[in-house]
Amino acid sequence: MYTTRFASALLLLFLAKLQSANAQINNEPQTLFGNSQLFKKESMGFVIAPSLTAGKMDGGNAAVFNLRSGVNWQDRFSLGGYVQASINQIMPRSEVLPGLYMDYQSAGAYVEYTFFPKRLVHLSFPLYAGYGEVEMDNQSGAAGLGESNFLLLEPNALLEINLLSRLRLNLGAGYRMVSAMNYRGLNEQDLSGWTLNAGLKLSFTTQKQQP
Repeated sequence: MYTTRFASALLLLFLAKLQSANAQINNEPQTLFGNSQLFKKESMGFVIAPSLTAGKMDGGNAAVFNLRSGVNWQDRFSLGGYVQASINQIMPRSEVLPGLYMDYQSAGAYVEYTFFPKRLVHLSFPLYAGYGEVEMDNQSGAAGLGESNFLLLEPNALLEINLLSRLRLNLGAGYRMVSAMNYRGLNEQDLSGWTLNAGLKLSFTTQKQQP
C-alpha cells in the first residue's frame, strides 16, 4: 500500500517536472541551428543590423551598405540610428560627361516592429527617416560638380529567420522616397524606387549569465 502511494507520488512529481520543462521549452525562441542563448531574456537590450540593398538610381545599378543600431524592447520594438553608403560606382543614364559616377549616402533615425519574434520565421518592418546626399565623382575623387541634399523616407518589409537565439537572417524589400531635389540631370523621381534587401540582425542583453 505504501509502495503504491510512493510510486504514485513519484509519477505525479515526474509529470509535474515534465510539464514545467515543456512550458520552458515552448517559451524559448525557435531557431534553425539550435538555441545557444546564454543570457536570460530581458525587456530591454540593443541591436545591430548590417545589410545590403540593391536598387536603381536613374537607371544605374545602386548597391548600398546599410547599418542600423538601437535599443530594443521585448525583442519587438526597436529605435535607433542608421547610416547608408553606396559601395559601387552608380552610373546615371542622364549623365553626359564621360568618366563620372555617382556616390550616394544617407543617415538618420529608424523605428522597427517585429511580429512574433520567437517563431522560426516571422516578419519585421523597419522604417528609415533621414537626410541624404548625392555627388558626382571620378577616378581622382570629387569631380568638383557640387552635391545635392534631400530628405528620405524608406519603409521596408522583411522576412526574418532565427538562425540562433540572438542572430537572425532577413530578406525583403523596401521603397525609397526622396524629397524634391535637382542635381545635374537628376530629380527626386530618379532616386526614388523599390529596393531589395538582405542582412543580419544581432541582439544583445546585459543580464548576468544564469547559474
